[in-house]
Amino acid sequence: MKKLFAYVALAAVISPVWAATQTVTLSVPGMTCAACPITVKKALSRVDGVSKVEVTFEKREAVVTFDDAKTNIQKLTKATEDAGYPSTAKQ
Repeated sequence: MKKLFAYVALAAVISPVWAATQTVTLSVPGMTCAACPITVKKALSRVDGVSKVEVTFEKREAVVTFDDAKTNIQKLTKATEDAGYPSTAKQ
């Protein structure tokens, strides 16, 4: 029984390691004014798992850091699209 408890405890400690923080750059060409990045940043920040968002109007892009166990690129692009700014992941 002690070994089982030890394995369960070890699994609980290790399992968060399987999730990885990722960073993606999204192209957001529909940003046409200096206020647009505020809306894009707010939309991305509301996605569960997003830890950091930097939006640059001049480059028309957003750099997003997120936990891939909680969200993915499709959810990020959906968030910008729902806010009125369709985006795609840059390669």
